[in-house]
This record gives sequence, structure tokens and C-alpha cells, in this order.
Amino acid sequence: MVNETMVARGANSGVNGSHQVLNGANGTNGTHPPDYSMLRETRKTLDTLLRLAKDQIPDECLPIINNVEFTTANTGSPYFPSPFKQTEATSALKAVEAGVAASIANIAYGERKRRMVVDLERASAFLFSTYLATVNGMNKSHPKVKALLKDTDLLHAQSILYRRLSANLYETKNPGEYFHLHGSLEATTALNMVGLEGFRPDMTDYHECIKLIEDHVKRYTAEELEELNAKAKQAGVTCMKWENFKATNHGQELIREPPWRVETLETSSPPVPFPTSSEVQKPQILSGIRVLELCRIIAGPAIGRGLAEYGADVIKVTSPNLSDVPFFQVDGNLGKHTVDLDLRSSCGRKIFEDLLQSADVIIDGYRPGSLERLGYGPRQIVELTRHRRKGIVYIAEDCFGHVGEWASRPGWQQIADCVTGVAWYQGLSMGLNEPVVPPFPMSDYGTGCMGTIAALVGLYKRARLGGSYFGTTSLCQYDIYLLQVGLHTPEIIAQLREAHDPEFYELRHHDSVDEVGKRALNTMRRVHPELFEDRHMQECYSQGFKASIKVVKPVVHIEGTWHGFLRSSRPNGFDMASWEGWEVDEGMLKE
Repeated sequence: MVNETMVARGANSGVNGSHQVLNGANGTNGTHPPDYSMLRETRKTLDTLLRLAKDQIPDECLPIINNVEFTTANTGSPYFPSPFKQTEATSALKAVEAGVAASIANIAYGERKRRMVVDLERASAFLFSTYLATVNGMNKSHPKVKALLKDTDLLHAQSILYRRLSANLYETKNPGEYFHLHGSLEATTALNMVGLEGFRPDMTDYHECIKLIEDHVKRYTAEELEELNAKAKQAGVTCMKWENFKATNHGQELIREPPWRVETLETSSPPVPFPTSSEVQKPQILSGIRVLELCRIIAGPAIGRGLAEYGADVIKVTSPNLSDVPFFQVDGNLGKHTVDLDLRSSCGRKIFEDLLQSADVIIDGYRPGSLERLGYGPRQIVELTRHRRKGIVYIAEDCFGHVGEWASRPGWQQIADCVTGVAWYQGLSMGLNEPVVPPFPMSDYGTGCMGTIAALVGLYKRARLGGSYFGTTSLCQYDIYLLQVGLHTPEIIAQLREAHDPEFYELRHHDSVDEVGKRALNTMRRVHPELFEDRHMQECYSQGFKASIKVVKPVVHIEGTWHGFLRSSRPNGFDMASWEGWEVDEGMLKE
């Protein structure tokens, strides 16, 4: 673990179940309000999370979770130029993840007291880890990095700026009303929807592209855009304030949900013990567990990434006919094997169903109903594997949740941030009377962590009780959790505005996620350089990318186990469809 300067331990000591221990004097980052402590706020957030999770965590895991320690070098302000307690919220999720994982370790390797630590700097870095990852020293914005990536941007919705800005926030016909247009990974349909051509080779300037698209969006009200959007089956959404979202039928139903839910699919399968073999010196908690991941982009792959950290064998299954963001695979495919399969073809279905016979976990990152139409929904998977007398854990994540009238709507991270009110709060915190999409895909990674927890809970229950389990979570549920945790105080928000670069606060509603992320990265490097230190990073050569890959190290440490990736990253579709003969990259075993 890192050199600790501050530690918050256990649930039975100090204010709000924590106390601070100073082990050094290296962690000062300027002055800070006397009422702010990242450790204290994280412990309070964990208390809130455990209350919101209700009965979605096994009771016997709760004392273990409450003994998780939080460490930080931070004695100053929050890390992100944002009003949300992102570090605290994700660190609390990582504490639940660690506690359930340690409970699994007790089943697999014998019950004992284990020191569990969540590093708050690493938890923060995890939230923008795709921005920190590099290939041959180049990050996602480097103009030459594309030469080292597999081109999975099949429809040029990422590589052409004009088409990229089909996924952006624009003002409507009504002043002060905003709509997030979203071309997903296809772009043309969304652009045509507002009266624009799918391709405009003459449009290469950032500001000119924004003006052109916004001028066309401004021809419509948000209500009209919603109608067009539904007809075209696009992922766009009206940008709402939190109060407006809470007043919708969907918002009210989703707020009644816990952040994740794990339900029983069947109870006839017997308990399944955890494998205890390991290829590394210390045991990995999920060594021998097999995962099939059917996902794209960030949130779903972050679930598989989380399980791979604990030692699971994860095969990411993607269609060769669907676009994906090339650079996101660098971070999202860590520790996995990747296979391209067309599940609409008889050959692809046979290969998938052969892999399925020994799988323990399925991860579904598509809209509710999508995999059911292919015959691979949760209850269909149970039937396909019933003969083996070994239960399965099926985890599904999406944008709008799996209940409520909007459950079947398509969506992405920015859509969730806009519909729940997160974008409006971001803009207001910047002194604007307009929304701004927050920096980085933080709700993606937070949702991924919630999905990892759901998978761990399902596996724990399968080992203790037998049966099969269906876990669900969503981007909107992460944002609801974030908002229920509460915003930073006005004093802290004012301090953030004073500390961070003025250029960040010059952003407007129409600035793209790329521009917001770039400016956030610049100011955070200056204000909080401790987040960018090499001690948080791990480097290893990737056969898949034929280059050295640098990635953020795991957030969690559990005593007596080894927590980390057994193999470096690779692009989609790199591997053979097999559970046998997997490599271990020695460079990834260094702690």
C-alpha cells in the first residue's frame, strides 16, 4: 500500500464511527475549512450507503465492512472541481466491495481477521482512470495514440469531430431549457433528427460545429425533441434539475430502489464452493471464477475489470459488428481475455453457449430486453445451465435502471448525469445558471463498482445458500446515491473555485465531455499533484497492443490475499474463445 499519512479505522471509534491517526507530515495541500475532513466525510458516506443498501448486503458481512480502514494523504480540499462527494462516495462503495470480498475469502481460505484498506487517492484516480492510462506513454488525447489502437470506431462517431459532437448538451428553442442530444456510436440518426447531414467534411472547427448543431437544436423545444428522440429511438434526454427528476414517476420509483439489487432466480442448485487454487504466491479471492462479460464502453466493463482484480477469469465478448470506443479498451480490458462473437450467427451462439457451460457470472451491459431477444436473458441463462446443477450469477447494468417507465430507454453516462440533475448542480457550482456535464466518466466507474458489489454478493450467496442470482444497477442509481450523499457546503465549493484554474470555470453547457475532461485534468494536476504520482500507477508490456501500458493500481488491499490483475490489457477480439491456457504477465504481479 501507499505511505499512509492519515488513517480512519473501524466503526466503533471516534466521531461518526471513525478517528484520524497522523503518521507523518507530508499530506498538506493548503488551507481548508475546519469542518471538512475527507476521512470523516467518507465514513459518514459509508454509513449513508449502508442505510440506502438496505437488505442488499448479507447481515454477516456488515461487521466486516465496518472494519475497513480508509487512508489518505489529503488534509486539504476535495480533489475534483465539482460539488459532489465523488471521492467519498466511491471510497464507501470500495469499502463495501472489500468487506464482501473479505467475507468470500473467509469462506474460501478460512475465517480470520483481515486488515482491509481503501486508498482514497486511488479511489479518486479510479474515477478517471481512462484519462490516466497510457499506451507507449501516450494518453487518450494524444494525436498519435490511434496508431496503436484497434479501430473499433466503425461508424466514425468518435474520430470525426462534427459527428462526435452529436453527443453533446445544447440549449433548446426555450431559453434556459437544455437537451442532451446523443448520437451514441452511430451519430447520423441523431444529426438527421435535428435536420443536419450525417457527414460534413467542411465542419472541422470545434466552435463552429457546436454553433451549427446548437442552432438546429434551438429550432425545437425539449418536448418536441423528446418526441423526435423517441421516434428515432435515440439516447437523448431533457436536462433536468434534481427537483424535477424527483417529481417524475420514473424518478420516484427509482429513488425507492437501493443502489443495487440482488434477487434470487432459482433455489434448486446446491451451494458452490469457491475454488482455492492460485497462480500467484498469495491467494486471489476469485481465483477460478469464470465470467462472461457482454458489454461496451465503461460501466459494464468496469464490473468485469473489478472481478478480474480479485482474480476471476473474465472473457469480454463483443460483436465485430458493433462500434466501441478504441481507447476505453486500454483501461476497461485489464486482466481479461477478449473475444469477438456474433451472437446472431449459429457459429457465434454455439461458441458462446460452450463457454457458458462453465461460467459462474454473466455481465449484461445492454438495455433491458436486448439480450433476452437473443435468448440470453437471466432466466434463459438459468435454463441453459440448469442441467449442470451449478447456479449462476447474472449482473445487468444500464442507464435508467431496471424498473420504472423509462427502464427501456437507451442511455450513457452523460444522459444519466443530465436527467438526474447532476449536470445542473455542476453548472450552478461553477457560478453559471446553466448545466455543465461533470468532468470524467465518474458515474460510469461508480456504477461499475456497484455492479462488482452485486456480483460479489451473488457469488457469496451462491456459496452459502446455493441457487442463482440476478443483480441489477444503473448509472441513474449511482447518481441518485451521489445526490443522496449530499453536496459539498457552499464554503467548500467557493474554496474549490478559488483553488482551481479560471479556465475550468469558463466552460459552458455546450462544451464537450472531452473539453471538460481536458480542463479538469489540467487544473487537478496543478492543485492535487499527489493524484498523479507514479506510486499509483503500474506499467507492463501488452502483447495485444504491442506496447507498454500504464494503468491505475487497485484501490483495495485485503490482508492475506493478492489483489491485482494477472495480465495486461488488450484490444477487443484479441483472444481465442477458450477458458484454457491463459497467460500470466509477470510485470503485473509487482505490488
